[in-house]
Amino acid sequence: MDLIPSFSVDHTKIVPGIFTSRVDQMDDHRITTYDIRVTKPNIEPAVDVAAMHSLEHLIATYLRNDPDWKNEIIYWGPMGCLTGFYLILKGNRKPEEIYDLILHAFQSVADADAVPGTSPENCGNCLMHNLPMAKWYAQKFADYLTAHKNRPEIFTYPKTNRFVTENGNQFYDS
Repeated sequence: MDLIPSFSVDHTKIVPGIFTSRVDQMDDHRITTYDIRVTKPNIEPAVDVAAMHSLEHLIATYLRNDPDWKNEIIYWGPMGCLTGFYLILKGNRKPEEIYDLILHAFQSVADADAVPGTSPENCGNCLMHNLPMAKWYAQKFADYLTAHKNRPEIFTYPKTNRFVTENGNQFYDS
């Protein structure tokens, strides 16, 4: 069985940032999945679940209302490990090309007075939100992106090295 691309990233070396996770061809269109890594896996604590849920709502709303990007957005949602988000866009842009979009999306959280879409009719877990913590994580990540804008490691996935057997099979240790 093939290892999926996100499992070939060296999670001991990745830092918070904006990365291309995969590029797929769908009919006549390219679709790119981006890894928006908010915390350093296995070093920093995962994002608080309620804050992550609020960030999902807040940033999805921002992205789907951005006049320059709303028609490019396919999906925004949290990673299962709670260290970041996946963003799926039409096309194939370098992570540096979506830097401003991501930075502004996280900065926009500071202006939120409420989390959109949190009524029982609109949300499957409407009581699990934490706006103050969402604001804290968003500010922390926005500050980090601003401070590291010119550092290539926030845009380049560190890949794992896999041992290849004599017959060409890759060896996985987990």
